[in-house]
Amino acid sequence: MKAVICTRYAGPEALEIQDVAPLTPGPGEVVIDVKAAGVNYPDALIIQGKYQFRPDPPFTPGGEVAGVISAVGEGVTNVKPGDRVLSLLMAHGGFAEQALAPAAMAVPIPDSMPFDEAAGFLMTYGTTYHALKQRGRLQPGETLAVLGAAGGTGLTAVELGKVLGATVIACASSDEKLALTKDYGADLTLNYESEDLKDGLKKLTGGKGVDVIYDPVGGDYCEPAFRAIGWKGRFLVIGFVAGIPKLPTNLALLKGAEVVGVFWGGFTQREPEENVRNTMELLQLYAEGKIKPHISEHFPLEKAPEAIAHLAARKAKGKVVVTMD
Repeated sequence: MKAVICTRYAGPEALEIQDVAPLTPGPGEVVIDVKAAGVNYPDALIIQGKYQFRPDPPFTPGGEVAGVISAVGEGVTNVKPGDRVLSLLMAHGGFAEQALAPAAMAVPIPDSMPFDEAAGFLMTYGTTYHALKQRGRLQPGETLAVLGAAGGTGLTAVELGKVLGATVIACASSDEKLALTKDYGADLTLNYESEDLKDGLKKLTGGKGVDVIYDPVGGDYCEPAFRAIGWKGRFLVIGFVAGIPKLPTNLALLKGAEVVGVFWGGFTQREPEENVRNTMELLQLYAEGKIKPHISEHFPLEKAPEAIAHLAARKAKGKVVVTMD
């Protein structure tokens, strides 16, 4: 089978497409014939050795897939060969024609769910739902500001914020991106390349400040956004595509505010039952038509390195997927 191989820690340009041996499942594992794989910011970090997990090269990047189970290992009873599933892969292994996954992470999907949407579903929606529900405690009637609102995770925050009853302020770097967020339910928008982020958020909330801020961007955007947070606000630390910021902690004191870390990967391992409930609720929302992944670009397996580079350059609107066909 063909697979993308990281032979050394480096950028996407160093990745190779190689022929490797077919996979065999061990006890409690399944082999998935991959139809599509989601591309996420951790993929750009893990190939450089900068992610929380550092697999030794050679390895195949890609943390989430959708496809058809072709083989199951000893003791597997929750799924069977022929089942259409989506699955996490413990941070790597997805950019290949086959992937090995723990059976417990393989979730059956309805026949009506396309593989590309399934591949772009779990990591972004899972992260955001955990962030807003468990970590941010977002309540109906509150305001939610989403930075990087047209990106893979940001767009899910716009959608789920509306589902949870919030007034959503989408913040992005261009009017084109903001137009997309309006299609996904944003009530208000702010272009932080042409407007001051702090002053803009203050104005849009009538001077009250924002109840919950969802930040997958970091960098120079973090502090001005935090300065616009309201009393007892919650600032959700999602990621750092613009760099890891330094935040003056006196700001949290003055606002009685919380800086809340969101590590969905740790949540899935430490609180698996709660994560399963979240996943079932998300699939129900999908079935009801209340959420739908926006797949902005498809790349064939041979161009998976370009897909990672595209995402890392912050060019993506919505989700990017790698397809095997």
